[in-house]
This record gives sequence, C-alpha cells and structure tokens, in this order.
Amino acid sequence: MKINVAVAGVGVMGQNHARVYSELKETNLVAVADVNREIGESVANRFGCKFYDNFESLLDNEAIDAISIVVPTSYHRDIALLALKRGIATLVEKPLADTRDAALDIIKAAQAQNTQLMIGHIERFNPAAAKLKEIVSEGQLGEIMSIMTRRVGIAPPRIKDAGVIIDLGVHDIDICNYLLDSQPDNIFASGGSALISSREDYAHIFLQYGKANAIIQVNWITPVKVRILNVTGTKGYAELDYVSQRLTLYQANIDTTYDDYGDFIVKFGKSVTIEAEVQKQEPLKLEIEHFVNCVQNGGRPLVSGEEGLAALEIALKAEQMCNKKAEDYAK
Repeated sequence: MKINVAVAGVGVMGQNHARVYSELKETNLVAVADVNREIGESVANRFGCKFYDNFESLLDNEAIDAISIVVPTSYHRDIALLALKRGIATLVEKPLADTRDAALDIIKAAQAQNTQLMIGHIERFNPAAAKLKEIVSEGQLGEIMSIMTRRVGIAPPRIKDAGVIIDLGVHDIDICNYLLDSQPDNIFASGGSALISSREDYAHIFLQYGKANAIIQVNWITPVKVRILNVTGTKGYAELDYVSQRLTLYQANIDTTYDDYGDFIVKFGKSVTIEAEVQKQEPLKLEIEHFVNCVQNGGRPLVSGEEGLAALEIALKAEQMCNKKAEDYAK
C-alpha cells in the first residue's frame, strides 16, 4: 500500500529527496514546501505535486504519512517538531540538529508520539560502506587498529549555517562509530579558518576507541573532491572510495616463528589483493527505500535519533576544540 509523503526544503538535496519519492512505487509525493516560491513551484511542477510556502499549511491541508526534513540545519528542530507532534514519520537530513538541546527535543518528540525518526547519514547506505561493515563484522580484517578518512573539496556555496566539521566531518564520525559498534573514549581536534573567516573550513579529528584510533580529515580548501576511508586490522587492510563505490581488500600473509635466539618474530609475505563485489546503487535511494520500509512495516531505522545525536555530540566537541585553539592563536 502506498504512503503519502512530502519534502520540507527543496534546495539541492531536497530536490533529490523529491525525485526519489516520485520514482518509488511505494510512495505518493503529495507536496513540497519551501520559503523560496520560485524554486518550490518549479520542483512541484516537475514532480507533479502541490507546493506550499509554509510547512505548517502543508500539514494542515494534506494527509501525510511520512516526510523528509531537508531545510538548513538551524531549522531542523522547529520543522521536525511540527511533523513529529502530529505523529508523522520523519527523516531528518544529517546532522540531526545544530545543538545538543535541539537534537534532544526532536528525539523526545518522536518518543512521545511513538513515531518513526530516522537521521539521514547517507554514507551508511553507500553499497561499498555497507559491504565494508559486513567484512569488519565478520572479522575478516581481524581486530581493527586504525581508521583514516579524507573528505575534502571546495566549499559548497549553499552551506551558510555550519562549519566543515558539522557539515562534512559528521559523516565520517558516524561511519567510525558504525564500523566499530561503539563511541570514542577520547576526542581531539585541530582546525581553523583558511578561506572562510566566519567558520572553520579545515580540521583534523582524532578519535580513540579503546585500542583503535580514527583520524578524520575534512576541509573546504582542497581543489579536488576526495571521499575515501581506509581501515587497518590485524588480518588485513581495506581501501574504500565512496564516489566510485570501490572497495579493495588486502589480506595479510603473516608467519609467526622464533629465531635462533628464541626471540619471537613476525614475517610478512606478499598480501592477497581482492576487489570486493559491490553492486553500485544510489545511496540516497537506498536510504529512502529503507525509511519507507520502516514506516510501512514498523522496522527500526538503521540510523536512529540516538545515533544521530551521538555523531552530533562528537562533532560539536571537535568544533569547540577548533574554535578554542583559534581563539588562543588570536591572543
């Protein structure tokens, strides 16, 4: 049975949400809402749905089962609460909110109404990342010792209310939590403003998960787009490219023995290289299909409000550290 859906905010990402909903057999895209009438009407015409320049008016006039919130982060709480308090299943684009208190308000509203809440951490739905999670969970790489990520490129002009950590870094923070099934014991960060004076545009984040360490590099100053993640374990190494959805595994060939003096030694042979089988698909479509399935069948979203909050809290702490160091340098 089809469900009625809507999209709040039809900028670049919101338009993609609307497109996917219009393509799915399980959904009926009823309406979109945006403060920009010209863009909103254009999107509504393209996908054959209604347009509202006021989100509350949309809710007052349309019977909606589920909605995507794709407005600027600072408005997530206000818009999400309008939907959740009416019992409408809600997909909030990452990050969950701009502050911890705002995120908690969203989570509490969903709990009070017993309503589905999912956070749009899209990289979890990248087929290569999903395959890597499977490989890590099966122990094929052994005990994970380190994760290194690079998410860099030029600054997107549409992002006005967040720095690079909240906008980009939160992706990899969530993926590290996801791969390691835990949250970091310690958080360190260094960064600042190179080209954008109003907020940080580069950062390095260091996370400690017991014996495992994660290093996350994000910036808006590299002239080429890079989206990669590397994982090192005691049994092997993996290289993931989010853009090409390519995952390469290097299985360790290790021989342990003792030398003539009785000392324990480790010998490394040539590694075995394997290209993991990854079926390339659009991550956003997989994400929305999962959300719709949860709404229809009552399943648990892959990215819960609590997991969205965990990634946000780490990002906020890292951002605070970067801002503190910038203030210290300015003195």
